[in-house]
Amino acid sequence: MMEQTFSATEINVGFHPDGYRNDKTASPINRYTKWEILLGHRWCNPEPVCFDALPKEGWFAKDRFDWDKHNNDEVYA
Repeated sequence: MMEQTFSATEINVGFHPDGYRNDKTASPINRYTKWEILLGHRWCNPEPVCFDALPKEGWFAKDRFDWDKHNNDEVYA
């Protein structure tokens, strides 16, 4: 069974497989970001984007992101 996906407006914290994060609980600079996805599903080099630049559908909800990590690379399957 596939995980349920949501629209960008339906979630507080989540990611899109095209390399976007939506974290409405984060600081303004980390709220909406576009990431480079490397081999092995490693996410790096985040760039802030505006909400209107986010894909409208296809989001996966998460509980939280760890913005305090020294190495901000993340792995998502």
